[in-house]
Amino acid sequence: MVEQLTKWISAGIPTFFYTDFKGEKFHCHPLDDLKNQEIEFSFGGDVPRNNSPHKPHHSPLSYKHYIQKFEAVAEHIRAGNTYLLNLTLPTLIETPYSLQEIYAMAHAPYKLRVRDEFVCFSPEPFITIEENTIHTYPMKGTIDASHPNAIETLLNDPKELAEHTMIVDLLRNDLGIVATDIQVEAFRTISTIDTGAKQLLQTSSHISGKLSPAWRENIGDILKSLLPAGSISGTPKKRTVEIIEEIEGYDRGYFTGVFGYFDGKNLYSAVAIRFIENINGTLVYKSGGGITAESDCSKEYQEMIDKIYIP
Repeated sequence: MVEQLTKWISAGIPTFFYTDFKGEKFHCHPLDDLKNQEIEFSFGGDVPRNNSPHKPHHSPLSYKHYIQKFEAVAEHIRAGNTYLLNLTLPTLIETPYSLQEIYAMAHAPYKLRVRDEFVCFSPEPFITIEENTIHTYPMKGTIDASHPNAIETLLNDPKELAEHTMIVDLLRNDLGIVATDIQVEAFRTISTIDTGAKQLLQTSSHISGKLSPAWRENIGDILKSLLPAGSISGTPKKRTVEIIEEIEGYDRGYFTGVFGYFDGKNLYSAVAIRFIENINGTLVYKSGGGITAESDCSKEYQEMIDKIYIP
């Protein structure tokens, strides 16, 4: 399907696409065919309503078992095999809502529902291509907004700074594979995410580069070169992805893949996080966070749980 995606985009046909975590499974459809495919998506966010976010009943992996996975990651970090690894895990949830209802009620900058298979409501863009310029906006670093002096604490936390700096460096290098004149336009800006139970503050950056005017004829190769997304894998990417598969012990599937659309001129995409999957009638919420040498196990476990919400 990568070849089909490239064919349609190079012909100027408005096209929607989505991939799995490693970019091994590509799906694409002309925008005017999405209704027939039972696929819904939304970019640009929604006007917030007055109702609070929904926090579904959830049964996360026990802290005892999380410690085992965390320590396995920490051992690889001590051995120098990885410096930053995004550890994610599945959590069983219960909610009275269907995936279609969840999609309708969720408010987020980037939303996707694929039939009765999965739904996501992501706060994180992946790449944008406008006028031969490629942009990416990595999000990394989170804190409870109710924490005293939360913004200062987040920005001055050595672990959060190291984690974000590594991701920015990784994505600078990633963009350098497909583009020239790589620039960090903004570094560690703050945004607020409402999870219902609490508000989270998150840091993000903006990186850009110049593409060849013929980028549409190479869009499949561009996307494949950038996947998996650095912010939800880690660095060095290849070895870290191998460790992720070894330690997480489950199939991420389309969680932490990317989805997006070409409007006939420009391309927009997002990272598939804040993700609920229907697995044989059971709803599974997949979430996690970045682990570095400075990470605190209990805080990382709580962050994984904090991210289980429907905005």
